[in-house]
Amino acid sequence: MKKIWVNLNHMPTYSYKCEACKYKFEHFQSINSEPLKKCPKCGFLTLKRLIGAGSGIIFKGKDWPGQEIARSKENKFEVSERL
Repeated sequence: MKKIWVNLNHMPTYSYKCEACKYKFEHFQSINSEPLKKCPKCGFLTLKRLIGAGSGIIFKGKDWPGQEIARSKENKFEVSERL
């Protein structure tokens, strides 16, 4: 039996929704792959690929703009009760 290794870090996750049964799911697939068409739940050819928000930027390390604000103790808000 031949093993195939797939690095999922390089494959985007696509969200799909079936127009017939309203089933929603996510699927890992290559950017070059054709979009899925057949719903795995009902079997109809009514899948639509949903437009996602994409991935956000993750700043790693220290001293990125805005971190000094998050770390400072002076910027903590106090909540007072008003009667």
